[in-house]
Amino acid sequence: MASNRQNFIFFFPDEMRAESLACYGHPVVQTPNLDRFAKEGVRFDQCHVQHTVCSPSRCSLMTGWYPHTAGHRTLWHLLRPHEPSLFRYLQKAGYQIKWYGKNDLYAPEYLRELGDVSSSGKGRQPDAPAYSARNPYKAEDPNYYSFLYEPNGSADGTETAIKIGKAAQFLKSEEAKEKPFFLFLPTSMPHPPYAAPEPFHSMYNPDELPDLRPPVVDGKPEFYRLIRQYRNLEGQTDLLKKIQAVYLGMISHVDDQFGKLLKALDESGLADSTTVIVASDHGDWAGDYGLVEKWPSGLDDTLTRVPLIIRSPGFKQGHTVNEPVELFDIMATVLDLAEIEAEHTHFARSLVPQLEGKPGDPNRAVFAEGGYDLQEPHCFEGRPDRLFNGVPRDASNIYYPKGKLQQDVPHSVCRSAMIRTLDYKLVRRTADVHELYDLRNDPQELNNVYGKEQYRTVQLELESRLLDWYIRTSDSVPFHEDPRGF
Repeated sequence: MASNRQNFIFFFPDEMRAESLACYGHPVVQTPNLDRFAKEGVRFDQCHVQHTVCSPSRCSLMTGWYPHTAGHRTLWHLLRPHEPSLFRYLQKAGYQIKWYGKNDLYAPEYLRELGDVSSSGKGRQPDAPAYSARNPYKAEDPNYYSFLYEPNGSADGTETAIKIGKAAQFLKSEEAKEKPFFLFLPTSMPHPPYAAPEPFHSMYNPDELPDLRPPVVDGKPEFYRLIRQYRNLEGQTDLLKKIQAVYLGMISHVDDQFGKLLKALDESGLADSTTVIVASDHGDWAGDYGLVEKWPSGLDDTLTRVPLIIRSPGFKQGHTVNEPVELFDIMATVLDLAEIEAEHTHFARSLVPQLEGKPGDPNRAVFAEGGYDLQEPHCFEGRPDRLFNGVPRDASNIYYPKGKLQQDVPHSVCRSAMIRTLDYKLVRRTADVHELYDLRNDPQELNNVYGKEQYRTVQLELESRLLDWYIRTSDSVPFHEDPRGF
């Protein structure tokens, strides 16, 4: 017998930053489906991730823990069976988990415990996309490591399109009506390489886009300069503008597929009992600051600020929350809507009051972190013994400069932590420079005012709040007690 409990769809494109959507203010990009969806639900204007790399961000999302709380700060340390997660709570409460997309979240033994959560939740499957991107540059070309590729295939053959198609089939099946579901869609675009199927690849003229954030040297961590150096990006203005244009085209392709998902939901008859959530695990430089992709300790808004839009039956429509929230608040919100009580200490906040139309907390600070210490060689990329899908990342691999830079200059990826309010952002690093930005006067984070006398009071207050945050979230004591005695 079917339950009357709320269903959930979580559309989770990889590496999609907030500012590149029209409903978040971009003046050129076309995202009509996401724009309409934002008018039908609640849009959170300042949602920030807890880490700017996929796996740590997803681990935080599913647990309500910060990356440091349980050591989830790398690509290779995923959630393990002794740890709590949203999916375990949902399954225990009777939900079926349908998962179409990448993992980068659960260790193999945890996936086995969860069972057959989907036909495609355990990595790449035999139904590989009928679309692939090609690097048009030869290895000796300075642009080889730019991530700018050419499309190869049709819009129907992308991984995003295939997974949305599978989700649509599920929504129209009898299985979707048998018991409440959580449909998870962690799709790949607009993650680099930068390439989209036509007509999206060529949709935007680079010369008609807003100016990129300029490369900055003074006051920035050394990795900004080093990434440009290792990827041959210095002075590549036209190339970087093209990268931004293609990135926007990828987002328009994502939007087009999202429209098909909403259409399938409407046709299924389940829209009135289904909460739909749209977010992303982190952003992308996409040419800004003369950079591409992201960095494990990069903490500017292009990487930390992501879209968060929630449409839930019976709740407010067309509401915007301007106050800061954190990506892992999704976990607490889903549990609240599903009437499930968490059985572990976490740091996420339910956003149900905001779904009802209330404002957020204007005094809230959000936090993110990243990077590694020198005594953690097992964390760094570029290790010669490390394989990716069974293949080493040698000089022919597009990610080779990233690993080589981390090995050559370890302090370039030092541990870092960010506190951000509506008005200011502070970043502390164990090596390299600290950062402080007056976001009211410098929203693009171009002028580092750390150490400036006129900002001394702000700096000390934020540093104190950052220390308090670390103390409060340094671990999570289990709820269940062990017997003592002999």
